[in-house]
Amino acid sequence: MSAVQPECGPDPYPLSRPLLMMILEDRLSDRFVCELIWRRLGYAPDGPLLWQAGPTTPAAWAEAFPRAPQLIAERPASVRLTRSIPAEHKQLLKSQLGFAGYRIGELVPRRTRRATAVSWLLADLAARGEDLPEQGPLPAPLAPPASPDLGHPGDPAVQ
Repeated sequence: MSAVQPECGPDPYPLSRPLLMMILEDRLSDRFVCELIWRRLGYAPDGPLLWQAGPTTPAAWAEAFPRAPQLIAERPASVRLTRSIPAEHKQLLKSQLGFAGYRIGELVPRRTRRATAVSWLLADLAARGEDLPEQGPLPAPLAPPASPDLGHPGDPAVQ
């Protein structure tokens, strides 16, 4: 499921319970969420905005997405992410974070894909035999977007 720790250096924001909750609460940009996953899939920065598949990127990902995909905005990338979560780890959102899902009025593709991203991150931790830390460094939180459909300023439009 996961690649070896990528060559782009240590993660400035290692996974923790509060960090994952910030994703679910829509307090971090879609780009930030993507970068958390790209690192774990072996993508590496190639300039300020572009990430490329690296030698540790799983072949199926590197072939389908030589450039790191917008996992929240692009449906094919989100579908691949969902399908890459092993069955035995599909309930980690609920069991580890107590997340029962969004309310009906909050249920939009962008938020659903953010939940998928957190589910994938939890599954990646579990696959590596690591526990989810209770604390860790956190970026400055953003205010939740006025429109969950549109996201934060700079977030790509959801397809």
